[in-house]
Amino acid sequence: MTPASDAPPGSFGPLDFQLVLLRRMADHQPGLVEEALRTLEVDRGRIREANKRWQAMVRSPRGRGTGPRYRSVLGPPEAVGERRVGALTFQASTWRVPLWPDLRFEVLAAPGGAVWNEWLVRAPGAAGPALPRTIEELRPWAYTVDEVARAFPPARPMEGTAPTRWQLAFTAPDAGGERRPYVAEFTWGLFQRLIP
Repeated sequence: MTPASDAPPGSFGPLDFQLVLLRRMADHQPGLVEEALRTLEVDRGRIREANKRWQAMVRSPRGRGTGPRYRSVLGPPEAVGERRVGALTFQASTWRVPLWPDLRFEVLAAPGGAVWNEWLVRAPGAAGPALPRTIEELRPWAYTVDEVARAFPPARPMEGTAPTRWQLAFTAPDAGGERRPYVAEFTWGLFQRLIP
């Protein structure tokens, strides 16, 4: 993890956006969030302030749509392309997130601009960690939704406990080879924890 440059005073930039991502992740991985805050050289007060400002932007009646909001905060996307999901085609825009250099923040927008999904994905060409073979190898912040689904097929997507959360239900072996059902919870597309 590497520190991110900050935006000019009074503006909301990439560092603030990373703090918004961390705010939700702190519910399940406070230790990893504290480590990230030290890397970014900011304190907990800054994470609360960034989240408060983000929520005000999201809820503002005069606010920009979701896609334009990301462009105003993160700048032009690193890449824009098409992504097919079943029979639907989406515009996929991705941005670098300095805290996680081998990931990208991806926004999938339907024709007309409505945002369908927004989460962290593995960067094109980034190797990422080896896929877990047992449940003990599934480490927080190491895997994306797609990677866990590929590691333990057939994984079934489930609704998360908040708009920025997703769940996958799957069966996986433990280190002794015994297979059991599990549900993994993700925040902004990054694995956080196994839940009962």
